Amino acid sequence: MNPVLQKIKGGLIVSCQALEDEPLHSSFIMARMAVAAQEGGAVGIRANSVEDIREIKKNVKLPLIGIVKVQYPDTEVFITPTRKEVDDLVAAGAEIIAMDATGRKRPGNISLDDFFKEIRADYPQQLFMADCSTLEEGIHAEEIGFDVIGTTLAGYTPYTEHIKLPNLELIKKLREKTVRPVIAEGGIWSGEDLRQTFRCGAFCAVIGAAITRPQLITKYYVKSIENLG
Repeated sequence: MNPVLQKIKGGLIVSCQALEDEPLHSSFIMARMAVAAQEGGAVGIRANSVEDIREIKKNVKLPLIGIVKVQYPDTEVFITPTRKEVDDLVAAGAEIIAMDATGRKRPGNISLDDFFKEIRADYPQQLFMADCSTLEEGIHAEEIGFDVIGTTLAGYTPYTEHIKLPNLELIKKLREKTVRPVIAEGGIWSGEDLRQTFRCGAFCAVIGAAITRPQLITKYYVKSIENLG
């Protein structure tokens, strides 16, 4: 098994991200979040943007899943959508690069198959993670050469918005139908949620909002006491 994958097997990856309109948007703050995650026992970090990744890598020694979120006008794909983002993530030293692996066209009306064929040819040793929303997308991602399959986009594409998270059934089916490691991501808010993902066959799991986005954590608890009468 690849040494990076061996390091994250069976563990928790913490997603340290804050977008420009969020209170904690800062490479310094995300790096401190990553340090806290490392001290808490995380086996890896997922991070957005080259700036955050470089700062995090100065401060922690954990494998890092890197993405760049950017919205282009001609596509719904926003997680590492073009060659530029991939090149930047390679240069930043992301051990794993994650990207949207849905069937949606990328900027310039480019298909995932054509895009990834070029990327894989140029970076044959780089680990790539497929952020998927359905079983079919995960199976296809494996077929075209992704190293890891994630449930990241389940519930976040127009055709999966109705699905309850975490999507345990998707984890089970991906584990049954593919041989690549399956990373559970999305909607994990409790220890029991996390345990269930592993019972369903997850290789490892990613938690973001429930650990590193205090505005959403606060909202979660506020909702729990609404309508108490």
